[in-house]
Amino acid sequence: MRVVSTNVYVGPNQYAHFPVIRHTIDLGPLEDYPTQKLDGFVDRLCEVLPGLHEHGCSYREPGGFIRRMTEDEGTWLGHVWEHVALELQGIAGHDVTFGKTRSTGRAVGEYDMVFQYQQKDVGLEASELARRIILRLLPDDVQALIDEEKEADYDWEEERDAFIKRAQRLAFGPSTQSIIDAAEARDVPWIRLNKYSLVQLGHGTYQQRIQATVTGQTKHIAVEIASDKEDTRALLESLGLPVPKQELVYGPSDAVRAARRIGYPVVTKPLNANHGRGVSIRLTEPDQVETGFEHAQKHGTSRAVLVESFVSGFDHRMLVVNGHLVAVAKRVPGHVVGDGEHTIEELVEIVNQDPRRGVGHEKVLTRLEFDAQAERLLARAGYTAETVLPEGETFYLRSTANLSTGGTAIDLTDVVHPDNRDMAERAVRAVGLDVGGVDFLTDDITQSWREVGGAIVEVNAAPGFRMHVAPSEGTPRDVAGPVMDMLFPPNTPSRIPVAIVTGTNGKTTTTRMVSHILQMAGFMPGMTSTDGVFVDGRLSVKGDMTGPVGARTVLRDPSVDAAVLEVARGGLVRAGLGVRRCDVAACLNVSADHLGLGRINTLDELAEIKRIPIEVATDTVVLNADDPRVLAMAEHADAEHLCYVTMNAEHALVREHVREGGRAVVLERGIAGEMITIHDGGRHLPLVWTHLIPATIDGKASHNVQNAMFAAGIAYALGNGPVELTLDQIRHGLQTFSTSFYEAPGRLNVFDGHPFRVILDYAHNPAAVEAMASLVDRLDVQGRRILALAAPGDRRDEDVDAMARAAAGHFDHYVCKRDDRLRGRGETEIPEMLRRCLLDAGVAEGAIDVVPEEEAAVLHALRQAGPGDLVVVFGDHIERCWDQIIHFGAASGDGQATPAPRPTEAAPPAPRVTSPIDEDDSDEPTAFEVSRGQRLVRDRRGVHLVTDEEAD
Repeated sequence: MRVVSTNVYVGPNQYAHFPVIRHTIDLGPLEDYPTQKLDGFVDRLCEVLPGLHEHGCSYREPGGFIRRMTEDEGTWLGHVWEHVALELQGIAGHDVTFGKTRSTGRAVGEYDMVFQYQQKDVGLEASELARRIILRLLPDDVQALIDEEKEADYDWEEERDAFIKRAQRLAFGPSTQSIIDAAEARDVPWIRLNKYSLVQLGHGTYQQRIQATVTGQTKHIAVEIASDKEDTRALLESLGLPVPKQELVYGPSDAVRAARRIGYPVVTKPLNANHGRGVSIRLTEPDQVETGFEHAQKHGTSRAVLVESFVSGFDHRMLVVNGHLVAVAKRVPGHVVGDGEHTIEELVEIVNQDPRRGVGHEKVLTRLEFDAQAERLLARAGYTAETVLPEGETFYLRSTANLSTGGTAIDLTDVVHPDNRDMAERAVRAVGLDVGGVDFLTDDITQSWREVGGAIVEVNAAPGFRMHVAPSEGTPRDVAGPVMDMLFPPNTPSRIPVAIVTGTNGKTTTTRMVSHILQMAGFMPGMTSTDGVFVDGRLSVKGDMTGPVGARTVLRDPSVDAAVLEVARGGLVRAGLGVRRCDVAACLNVSADHLGLGRINTLDELAEIKRIPIEVATDTVVLNADDPRVLAMAEHADAEHLCYVTMNAEHALVREHVREGGRAVVLERGIAGEMITIHDGGRHLPLVWTHLIPATIDGKASHNVQNAMFAAGIAYALGNGPVELTLDQIRHGLQTFSTSFYEAPGRLNVFDGHPFRVILDYAHNPAAVEAMASLVDRLDVQGRRILALAAPGDRRDEDVDAMARAAAGHFDHYVCKRDDRLRGRGETEIPEMLRRCLLDAGVAEGAIDVVPEEEAAVLHALRQAGPGDLVVVFGDHIERCWDQIIHFGAASGDGQATPAPRPTEAAPPAPRVTSPIDEDDSDEPTAFEVSRGQRLVRDRRGVHLVTDEEAD
């Protein structure tokens, strides 16, 4: 029973719209042992994990999972493993419930086990611990079938508690978690920035940061003042606020002399410390003061120790946020109350049986423990752990009231006296904290300190929220809400607009077009692509950044006010989507590429992966109506708007969609050529002639015409949603975007500096080759057409064949090469395969050269060219190929200077175009073919296809 492979999905994925872990597992010989064949296994499992009784499983009610394990033949151990991994995370305080386990179909006993997680390391450790538990609980006869031996000294409770403590070290603390909960309640996104409590709230330019309860607005000097207890006391005293007498000392004898001057009893505490560490109270003797000094110095970061007067009264924490008191809690040290029967040790065990008490911050309260401090307090009182306390007598096992050491908290927010409220607010404002906690000692918080006395003993930066969020008694307080309202006042943004572009071909060009449109309109866009992360058009991080890492890089950049994310198949398959949702998502097409990799073997499976961004878009999805698999994604979209893109002005479904008031981008023929038009809500909006878009090469590059249509649809959706973007700005952006090497490397880069023209493109699948071949057919070429052809080594043989056949017949001469990375192929395997396929497709043998190495092949193709010829290079190492192209001939002295680029033509006023989409004024719906098992439906977004089952 082992893990074969693991995928950690950080965002929406093929299994769920939240983070999950997928283990591919192999049950080995345990495949023959479902739970009904394992004598006593279910009972033993439920004994160690009673929470499994609450798992509903397929029955969707408590006890459902137990029924699955005990009814009929039971269930297989992969399914059990999934549930145990979820339950273990649950007892560590992580609210996770989703899981599924299915056979992979590839091998007997092999399953995909998928389960939800909140923190990656906790999820992975929970699954490993779950595996060990299951193996230990197997019957002895089944144990003999597996390789692992039982650990003789295995202690389940010890292992469980250790796991919980490790999980808590990795999880957010109660304070940080409460702020994150408040952020999610306000729909403010968040990103964890390290393994601790540093968190980014909001995206891009709107972001704020917190670390526990310290915010990005917390002044450093205020934290320094609060950390120096002597400075704090002096500051508060100067303002007339109640504080105890205090002296700063550096040695035990100094501490004793200070105590005498102040007057016994006294308190010793570190100059710099928190959470009550190193504090000793109610010291009445010189030797106690000396011990207290040593204890304080041990826990502080300075040699200095504070000696201050002991103030009687109850310990109250008063929390002030943004200048206002939001919560008050009376804190009581961890204690037991005698009953005249049980020993102190037994009373501690009774108290710890309270289900609200757990390990560390696992639950509302922390378990009481016997440690050095408890032993010292027992000795001081003349007690031992075996002492039986009289009924009603309270014994404190701690000298301070911190919840982390077993203390309790009683909410008193509603009864605090106005004078005490004003005192706390003044104290925090004086220190300069935006979030501060005042430790105030008084006998009665409902009475004014001016009448009953009391003193401020500390002002805390980064005060804990746990006692207010989950008090032992009284009303829980939403103390994180005011923090969020301070960082993000109502009606202020926290999200930047996010557009996602996916599909097989054209993603990078479309992404660059949208980013360019935004940049020309004055935005600071962050863009991810296969080339890297770009901010405001400048390269920030080089490399393929189409996965979650690239997305998070953009969202974390404080200068970015809009994000355009190219999302590729690889990132989705490996780790899911990098954002929980987006405003606009577009799928350009689905065609054969990378099939056979990452468990994606068919176009339908590829479409399912590409559909993930479509499922999580909230405002608009932009879909290719000319691609049946993309068109079908509308059924799974939950966005406010559906926008179809079609190059067929007679498209029946799109026509019906437009007649219903839906949104579409349509290529329409006018008197001056082809016009990209937008339809929305019955309006017909001519946008731009295709020949005026430089990237289309006078409108001849139909694939870039389509890319421009998608860019227009995405930009229009953004402009009618989260940003201000006009049609003129969209038009200007398209008319100023070119596919030069420096703007879009490897995407239809044209070089006219030689007597012949050269086009460099990263065409790496059949559809891309077909698009380039179609362009070549439209170009006016005076001489020969020469192609340097390659195919990536990790493509299937049939894909290599399809690429060769897509190129066959469109060129006069072919140079077959390979990419630099062989990807499992031989040195000449791909070039020879391309050659054979070209021959099979009818290309003459004399028209084919095989030059395996790319650099040599590109040089060979360029040397074949004469005046008026066209050379097309399908490059892998794009920078090197372009360098070869522009410097060709320079070594022999006949290099050509690159001419200056032609100025961009000014955009003429958009003429009136009569739209074929609008021509039919009939009230009758337009007829068109619908595939078997599908039907046409209308909803608030327009017209789309759904399956019969979905429609029902």
